[in-house]
Amino acid sequence: MVAKITIPKSFEAALNYNEKKVQKGNAICLYAANYLKDAKEMNFYQKLAGFERLNSLNERAATKTLHVSLNFDPSEKLAESKLLQIANDYMNKIGFGEQPFLVYKHEDAGHPHIHIVSTTIKADGSRINTHNIGRNQSEKARKQIEQTYELIKAERQQKLRSPGIKPVDAERVVYGKVETKRSISNVVGSVFSQYKFTSLPEFNAALKQFNTVADRGKEDGRIYKTRGLIYRVLDAEGNKVGVPIKASSISCKPTLDNLEKKFETNESAKEELRPFVKAKLDECIGQSPESMKDLVENLKQKNIYTLLRQNAEGRLYGITFVDNQNKCVFNGSDLGKGYSVAAIQSKLSNPSVENAIKQEDKESSHSSGGVGKEISVGKDKERTDTVSTTKDNLLDVLLSAKEQFGNTPYSLLKKKRKKKRKNPNS
Repeated sequence: MVAKITIPKSFEAALNYNEKKVQKGNAICLYAANYLKDAKEMNFYQKLAGFERLNSLNERAATKTLHVSLNFDPSEKLAESKLLQIANDYMNKIGFGEQPFLVYKHEDAGHPHIHIVSTTIKADGSRINTHNIGRNQSEKARKQIEQTYELIKAERQQKLRSPGIKPVDAERVVYGKVETKRSISNVVGSVFSQYKFTSLPEFNAALKQFNTVADRGKEDGRIYKTRGLIYRVLDAEGNKVGVPIKASSISCKPTLDNLEKKFETNESAKEELRPFVKAKLDECIGQSPESMKDLVENLKQKNIYTLLRQNAEGRLYGITFVDNQNKCVFNGSDLGKGYSVAAIQSKLSNPSVENAIKQEDKESSHSSGGVGKEISVGKDKERTDTVSTTKDNLLDVLLSAKEQFGNTPYSLLKKKRKKKRKNPNS
């Protein structure tokens, strides 16, 4: 069992998130603990009133909401009665047993899970301390519950959900040596055979988290004109290093022609996985993250690697999600209007924090002299804020989700000077 705790600033946001799932038929409210009525007998406002009464007793507390999700392995088919037992047991063990709380069973993901919403304000107006509750009380409770109910342990779940592909270590690249080719081949072969992608930028989004990229070369170059493809290692800044390897020399033959065949066959497979990816995004967005960095950190917990694209002015213009559990890649706008980078930014709970981050990134871009940036997040803590500065337009073309055309405005075109002809009579 994997337990995840968030402390939303707005109780209405946490309640709304779960109630909207109920309205859409994607969730049911199983239980209302320490309420005078059963969950099925109450509407949204009655449920909300039970929490507001306690919250009004403490005006000083900045955060008053607890939002928990208990996630189980897909192989575990748990009855609703067992889920309620687990929920009650968990809340008692973390010190919320006497608090009012609502238990929701969600049915729109690839694994069984429940959500629990409660308040940190007690009947006497004091606040339950939630500092390090995830690391301390929750971890202890989780391990005890796994043993009591014979559940699959969280450590095993995380191992099963991990990509299982070892990134290429750019710092240890040995030019021309067999080890480098083997490392690239292992990454490319695994992504080529396991992941569902429908374009070269999507394929590259999956490769990039393993420090590898597919490169078509310059548009006026021989490799591009002959529809060739080479694979290269990326360092921590996103720069291509080492000796490139031809696609034809890799055993799975990930040439451009074979990739395009994959694009077609992956279309239908991706459609089947779309609801699972959207469910994860909805859950993370519903937790009211303050900034984009908070959101991608939450997505990382759901095994989603996030690739952000940013222009020279520091504005984000694209986002791509790589779901390493379901092994599929989606550009944000392709999932729907609500998942474009602009739509997601509009849902952030603290735009001022996001603007500050943008300004910081913009200043960093100017100081480095870069013309465009790509932010790779969701890989690990050290790489979350890593920014790779593109040195030419090639990487932008490869990793942008949509084809970009950079035509120069007519007014900015440099006018040619007319040469003065010498007067033969002078």
